Amino acid sequence: MKDILEDAGVEVTPANKKQVDRIIHQAMGVEYKDCPSTWKAIKQQVLSDEQKRQELVNKLRDAAA
Repeated sequence: MKDILEDAGVEVTPANKKQVDRIIHQAMGVEYKDCPSTWKAIKQQVLSDEQKRQELVNKLRDAAA
């Protein structure tokens, strides 16, 4: 996940941690605070599919702008 955040130009800080977390949950289509399901979705979708990875990077980048 660190490389995805770096590619998006997002630095996670105490001030933006919840916002970044919410964006990731939303991008994965998982209800906020359901971390196990979110990580499962990331592993299945983002880490195995370059297009899905780039979509997540773009969503994070857009939200940070």
